[in-house]
Amino acid sequence: MLDDAQFACLVVLYLADLSNKMPTTSLDRTDRRILEQLQADGRLSNQELAERVALSPSPCLRRVRALERRGVIRHYAAVLDPLRVGLGMLAYVTVKLEKRGKMPVDQFTRAAQSWSEVITCYAMTGDMDYLMRVQVEDLAHYSRFIMEKLLKQPGVIDIRTNFVLERVKETTALPLEHLA
Repeated sequence: MLDDAQFACLVVLYLADLSNKMPTTSLDRTDRRILEQLQADGRLSNQELAERVALSPSPCLRRVRALERRGVIRHYAAVLDPLRVGLGMLAYVTVKLEKRGKMPVDQFTRAAQSWSEVITCYAMTGDMDYLMRVQVEDLAHYSRFIMEKLLKQPGVIDIRTNFVLERVKETTALPLEHLA
């Protein structure tokens, strides 16, 4: 059982990826309020969370545990400020792989998963095969990443980069209004 101290760790809530392959989980109003509160502040103790959603602590904790078991709450994590840890450059990189013969998809996927600079990587439809969010110190670090890692991957025939000038909006909170 989770106690208040464990619940109060510096964390941010990530919700499960509810893809087309997985049916939407049925959530009542109280579950949605719990999720909204945890998305806003993953450090809430069970006591604080219970007060905010008008439940007593035991039923609140049972609901949180049920949401975790069902995969709605995927995990908890601290969200770091990239600038404060020396990673001031954010780039979105699209990658195109060679289409002739056997595409080195598995090899590319394993490599992308191993690169610490790649924060997220998605297989895409359209002209490019992958979209990566890459966080680095500066242009020199980005250049090393491209030259020493990405372009050395078999089958990479094209990359395109867009550098972020300003963060206009960044959130980990998923919208839940559609579940009402």
